[in-house]
Amino acid sequence: MRPLTRREWLHSAGIATAVTCVPEFASAADPSGFTLPALPYPADALEPAIDKRTMEIHHDKHHAAYVKNLNDALAKYPKLLALPIAELMKNLSTVPTEVKSAVQNNGGGHLNHSLFWEWMAPSAGGEPSGNLAAAMGSTFGDFGRFKSAFKDAALKRFGSGWAWLVNGNGKLAIESSANQDTPLSAGKTPLLGIDVWEHAYYLKYQNRRPDYIDAWWSVVNWKKVAERFTAG
Repeated sequence: MRPLTRREWLHSAGIATAVTCVPEFASAADPSGFTLPALPYPADALEPAIDKRTMEIHHDKHHAAYVKNLNDALAKYPKLLALPIAELMKNLSTVPTEVKSAVQNNGGGHLNHSLFWEWMAPSAGGEPSGNLAAAMGSTFGDFGRFKSAFKDAALKRFGSGWAWLVNGNGKLAIESSANQDTPLSAGKTPLLGIDVWEHAYYLKYQNRRPDYIDAWWSVVNWKKVAERFTAG
């Protein structure tokens, strides 16, 4: 018997076959379940913007819980469990009803945090350059206006959620989402996002979300953002 093609395999898993190219951050999950990625730098590498203890709790506790809960939710769906996390979230509408909410919350949490760690780096910050900078300038006017609009979206996100720079049909936009919802489920590519759940900043900043956002710019990894933009 010949091996199934990727399209046939996705169809057999109950996932829509019209899947576009998956960005590199969405490498295939282990068939036995999703795994917690290691931080790409030491937990104290983003200080003073983000303190070591916050990073340890955020990654080792919160992100780990999303991974465990996602694996538990999909225990009866091994074909879904074997999908890359980006494909799973991109096709959320096809996930069985009985586990859809759990996948939306925990799959989104896993994907969003996997991206979040890569969107930051020690000795980063500054401004974007090249094609990304040109596209942002064309859309937002200049980098200062982008930062202001992005911060505004992050501050106005009531309760827990994220603010995003997204690419939708070739157009850049700033938006926010509640809880662990991901733009990927709405057909948009997240290029940059900031976690504004209180667990992301409360130990250091308490209720001062504006201060957290201002400090966060100093660790934004614009090289990684540009890679996402170039990959489309």
